[in-house]
Amino acid sequence: MAVQKLREFLDNNQVKYVTISHSVAYTAQEIAASAHIRGKELAKTVMVMLDGELAMAVLPASYQLDLEKLKAVAGAASVRLATEAEFKDKFPGCETGAMPPFGNLYGMKVFADETLTQDEEIAFNAGTHSELIRLAWADYARLVQPVIAQLARGR
Repeated sequence: MAVQKLREFLDNNQVKYVTISHSVAYTAQEIAASAHIRGKELAKTVMVMLDGELAMAVLPASYQLDLEKLKAVAGAASVRLATEAEFKDKFPGCETGAMPPFGNLYGMKVFADETLTQDEEIAFNAGTHSELIRLAWADYARLVQPVIAQLARGR
């Protein structure tokens, strides 16, 4: 989904949001620094394979995904990080690694770390390595309906 399509989806659902442009950055921590957002306030999307199916795990940029916790929450027999080759063609119009955490629009399950619920807003890549979108957590949760659980390690 290109940035414009994401905006249209948000507009069609009466969601107020802010677009933040920043210099090109690839890691979540670089993006947070470039956009002047604390790493805890920026959500990153981690692509995983759950029993052979693509899914998204969304967590604060400064956290690491605990695959065993995700496996338990998902009730999966197997879980692993997805390779770039497995997901790069699933998000047309998005730069690889910059997909927004809207797996519901791509037929994917979405799991969100519970710490994201502690902030009123969520910011995330908008399909490029130079643009973020910030919106209310309540709107994100309403639109995506992620499974909310403790997914991170090293908090």
